[in-house]
Amino acid sequence: MIDSYWSKLKSGTDIRGIANNGIDGENINLTDNVIQRIAFAFILWISNKTKKEYKNIKVAIGHDSRISADRIKSILVKTFAQTGLYVYDCGLSSTPAMFMTTISLDCDASIEITASHHPFNRNGLKFFTKSGGLESNDIEDILQIAQNNQMPLIGEFGKVEKINFMDTYSRQLREIICSRVKNHVPQDKPLKGFKIIVDAGNGVGGFYALNVLKPLGADISGSKFLEPDGTFPHHIPNPEDKDAMKSASNAVKEAKADLGIIFDTDVDRASVVDSTGGEINRNKIVALASYIALLENNGGTIVTDSITSTGLTEFIEKELKGTHHRYKRGYKNVINEAKKLNEKGINCPLAIETSGHAAFRENYFLDDGAYLVTKIIIEMVNLKNQGIELQNLLKNLKEPIESLEVRLPILKSDFKSYGDKIIDELKDFASQQKGWELAKNNYEGVRVNTKSGKENGWFLLRLSVHDPIMPLNIESDSKGGVEKTLSKLKKFLKSYTELDTSNI
Repeated sequence: MIDSYWSKLKSGTDIRGIANNGIDGENINLTDNVIQRIAFAFILWISNKTKKEYKNIKVAIGHDSRISADRIKSILVKTFAQTGLYVYDCGLSSTPAMFMTTISLDCDASIEITASHHPFNRNGLKFFTKSGGLESNDIEDILQIAQNNQMPLIGEFGKVEKINFMDTYSRQLREIICSRVKNHVPQDKPLKGFKIIVDAGNGVGGFYALNVLKPLGADISGSKFLEPDGTFPHHIPNPEDKDAMKSASNAVKEAKADLGIIFDTDVDRASVVDSTGGEINRNKIVALASYIALLENNGGTIVTDSITSTGLTEFIEKELKGTHHRYKRGYKNVINEAKKLNEKGINCPLAIETSGHAAFRENYFLDDGAYLVTKIIIEMVNLKNQGIELQNLLKNLKEPIESLEVRLPILKSDFKSYGDKIIDELKDFASQQKGWELAKNNYEGVRVNTKSGKENGWFLLRLSVHDPIMPLNIESDSKGGVEKTLSKLKKFLKSYTELDTSNI
């Protein structure tokens, strides 16, 4: 059983912590010693997993633009090498590229040093094997070994090879675009005549503009914040952040571009902006990706997270003639659910979250922001050549008139059982309210359809995957509907003294 210190480093299927000073009250817990112990633990874990001796194990290591990356990488590289492993030092890399090293370089495992969109003082480790990202229980096993301070035998020094794998990864993306853009001359410059801007937010995503788009003939002038800078001086690299999306939208309008792209720090998420500056994120990015996935999978099933709108379900099922399988929040949850459906013989080509995590079956069910926008660019060019704008694909997507998301902190130490109690009792409360109906096939928290004409929408209360938080989402197709739903919920929620409802 991992203790409180080590359990704080577990963030779902990643390890995350505080890697450097800079924010008052946040002390470093990803110390040199902790990182080394995690590295030793991972060596023992992967050796047991692969049944290989240390000298026969190959591991690739990359990192995003965070200011603590070099320190963490140097410890990992040294620890792996002194144990006898063959180490590829990939330097600045995206998270999806690091998974691809298990395919292209035949690595047994890879690690991306990243904390996604979290503040500059944070960092972490994301692990991959040939079968994909690690599961939650795998992270617990590694942390348990680290807590026990178990160490592999130090043997003959392994080899460290520096490699720019991002060149290989970029070439693979260019080849995909060249092979799938139709009837464009010259074929090796299929993006000639198109202006596409990238807002990388000073994360890793600048490579996409410089090494994918530009060599294919795209005009990338007007792109913003391509230079890696782990202090993130302009805005958080996050497709869900309002300032980040506004930055990308403004850049498109100023440059009169055909498309804008915004990545998160390590490029496993993305959203886009259309030629009018319209933001295509959240429900819209799910709808667009679903359209693309179902082009070659008629009647297929799209797995999404739990907070997608009713209008998205109608779009997938009525407009695209597919099936919408609304599952749990968490990119790993939707990916694993999509894999299970395929194993059952259900045609499921896409798992996607409203956060911008999109995993196509054809791409190893890897959540890859660069692959997502590559698919979108191909569709944009092919449509443009027919005189059709990308945004026209979404004209029948019904968006709610009002929406609200609030996060309610749980003050009790045993927050999971307290949250579960609230959810169970809300089900009873909801069933007694006129015009409220518990949603069918719900996999997370309580989702209620508010069918009253005055409310006309839905709400979802769930327990956060990792934190003592209960996120509440409300949508309505009527003006004032959100407030009417919220006023009913307030009466119920404020009776729980260990739930902080001050922000509602």
